[in-house]
Amino acid sequence: MIPPEPSLWPTVAALTHICGACAALSVGLWLAPRRDRFGPAGAPLVASLLLTALWGLTVTVAGTGSVPAAFALALRDLAYLVALYRLFASDGRHTSFAPVRPVVLALAFATLALPLATIAETHLGAATGHWQHRMAWHMTAMLAMLVSVGSLVLVHNLYVGASPAYRAVLRWPASALALVWIYELNLYTVAYLSGRWPEELAALHGLVDIVFALVLLIGASRRREELRLRPSRAVAFHSFSLLLMGAYFLAMVGISQWLAYSGGDYARWLQFGFLIVGVAAAALMLPSRRLRAWLRVTLTKHLFQHRYDYRGEWLRFNRTVGRVNSGKNGGDTPLDQRAIQAVADITDSPAGLLLTPDESGELALAAAWQWLSPQISGPAMPAGTVHFLQSRGFIIEIDRVRAGHDEFGEAAFVPAWMRDDPRAWAIVPLLHFERLVGAVVLARPPQARRLDWEDFDLLRIVGQQLASYLAEQAGQEALIEAARFDDFHRRIAFVMHDIKNLASQFSLLARNAERHAENPAFRADMLVTLRNSAEKLNALIARLSRYGTSVEKIGPCDAGAIARAVAGQFDHRHPVTVIERLPCTLSANRDSLEQVLLHLVQNAVDASDTGAPVFIAIAAASPAHGTMCSIEVIDSGRGMSPEFVRNRLFKPFDSSKPNGFGIGAYEARELVRAMGGRLEVESREGLGSRFVIHLPLAGAIRTTDARDPDSRGKVA
Repeated sequence: MIPPEPSLWPTVAALTHICGACAALSVGLWLAPRRDRFGPAGAPLVASLLLTALWGLTVTVAGTGSVPAAFALALRDLAYLVALYRLFASDGRHTSFAPVRPVVLALAFATLALPLATIAETHLGAATGHWQHRMAWHMTAMLAMLVSVGSLVLVHNLYVGASPAYRAVLRWPASALALVWIYELNLYTVAYLSGRWPEELAALHGLVDIVFALVLLIGASRRREELRLRPSRAVAFHSFSLLLMGAYFLAMVGISQWLAYSGGDYARWLQFGFLIVGVAAAALMLPSRRLRAWLRVTLTKHLFQHRYDYRGEWLRFNRTVGRVNSGKNGGDTPLDQRAIQAVADITDSPAGLLLTPDESGELALAAAWQWLSPQISGPAMPAGTVHFLQSRGFIIEIDRVRAGHDEFGEAAFVPAWMRDDPRAWAIVPLLHFERLVGAVVLARPPQARRLDWEDFDLLRIVGQQLASYLAEQAGQEALIEAARFDDFHRRIAFVMHDIKNLASQFSLLARNAERHAENPAFRADMLVTLRNSAEKLNALIARLSRYGTSVEKIGPCDAGAIARAVAGQFDHRHPVTVIERLPCTLSANRDSLEQVLLHLVQNAVDASDTGAPVFIAIAAASPAHGTMCSIEVIDSGRGMSPEFVRNRLFKPFDSSKPNGFGIGAYEARELVRAMGGRLEVESREGLGSRFVIHLPLAGAIRTTDARDPDSRGKVA
């Protein structure tokens, strides 16, 4: 017969208990002259450390289940109870909290009964049958569990009922005592349920004694009030996630074992089938964005005093705003999109929009981040929104507006497209020196919730910081544009120099013609000079686009005649068709309007394929525009992207054409504005573009002049 292999656990138990005894003895001797730091409980805590060291030595020499170890353990537990009662006395509650003394006495009696129960169990194990010994074993384990549970209840009442100032002193000794009794409760529970002494778990008791001594050492230090356990949100989130995963797989193993015991002939089929289904379910749930958002909200709500880790949020904000080479194909993401993401990351919103004020005081779409196809037609938010957000700095919760709440009049400024789009969740204003730079519309996060004061405070601060960045970028763009204008002016200076030379040649030629007009040789040379000068002047004009947005004289103009004249300039070059639905007499400057149409038709021709028609459509006043007449330039060419229309089409010196000045569309819009109208554009990539000029009718201007004589000659 082969003898059983000896177990290593007695050796492990001896080592851990020796280490625990050394730690308890060292801390006890160090704490003895400093015991007043724990008040009346100082001496009992020193005694408990010394008795813990004695118990560790006894276990090492005589063994865990020996009678000497039981008596040493009882003495240690009595010291713990005395220390706990003196902690009540330190706060003055031992006189008013009458139930404390009977409970402590009852626990002391049960503690003294434990060695006697151990002696009885040992005697019964040697002298009687199996069932008597088993009953004695269960009684001993139950008595030890009772002592642990009662002691933990006392520790809980000690800490919960203490004043806030005294909790700083109680935190460390109460934690040390609770740690020991929680461990022993689990130890005796396992022993009671298994019917045997768990020597593997009992061998680690010495490590608990080490931690007990170290916690008391920290509690006796002078800087104990500054020592707090502050796990970061990332650590808490990942720890809780691992705990949930562990609980999930533990439940899977338990159910699998139950299926193995109760499944009969199909046990293995049920067992492994359940494991496969459970693993597949975990693989689907764990990467879920909604599950992660729920975990984060739950942990933040129950574990932390504040919702946000402000240091982490600020670092993430600066990384998002300041990063480069983060766009598609390695390009830089525009600041507008990074600004949206910086705000959206705070509330875990998956997308967002940036709205900025336009010339008419309405908020228009400036950029989108991960928001596919926003359904916005015309202005994104109505006029008056800028003043409302500037005056109140109010963060609008769109869900509350949908529910009918209108505390500050915000419902009037939430447009229909935003109410109808279920993604729209909140509007965050971006204020810079009490001036609205823009507003961010946040999409609904996976775990939707109500915003509270902490959300509002953080979003306002981040909005102000982003507003300063956007205002700085706008200032830099203005400086760059001014520099481009300076460069353009320098070019004009060179052009003026060439024109001056040509004018000098013409002046000299005119003076000589007065004296040598009859000379055939002079006439021949004059023709050559005129031809060369004309060629130089034509080349110069071809290189320059007429630039200027001032309108000198406004009067009645026939829109159809101007459109036909412009179309005639493209004869034999490209088909341009004029559609005059109704005759329309405008109040405009003929030359300026012709220049505007020439710019727009030329752009339409450039964007169209050879032979593809371009249309100029003229319509009189419509109910939508009142006393305005519209002239449309329509093509079916390449079209433009929404981003190009928003950010580049009307920006001077930004041209998509090789060697283009990039001022045609800009000049057209400014000329239309100078004549009291407006220019609108609709375009789709691959489908074409539609430019609409709205100008007042001549009759409408005369009616206005008749009502207000002071308005004559003024241009809007």
